[in-house]
Amino acid sequence: MFTLPSAVQVFICLQPTDLRKSFDSLAVLVSGVVGQNPLSGHLFVFLNRYRDRVKILFWDRSGYCLYYKRLEAGTFRVPVETDSGVVSRTLSLPELTLMLEGIDLSHARRRKRFSLRQT
Repeated sequence: MFTLPSAVQVFICLQPTDLRKSFDSLAVLVSGVVGQNPLSGHLFVFLNRYRDRVKILFWDRSGYCLYYKRLEAGTFRVPVETDSGVVSRTLSLPELTLMLEGIDLSHARRRKRFSLRQT
């Protein structure tokens, strides 16, 4: 796909979205549903009801960009928490990449890694 800085966050809208929406309508959803600034440079992921299509909206330095993917078979598996009231959540860039590649993360587990201790 393309490389992104590590400061970029990924926000996924867990509510089904009408993907006929384009740049401005999705930006309104970012503000209203996800509760973020669409001009922040972060990635905002939207799925349709059947989860076979995804749109990713982001702002680069000169305008909105839109990534759109349609699956010919299967669905995107979104790592979802069990809270029914949650309308959006964050993903890591590796989680987004794996989701777009069709890997189901529901049974995956993160192994312990090194981290600096804050004292």
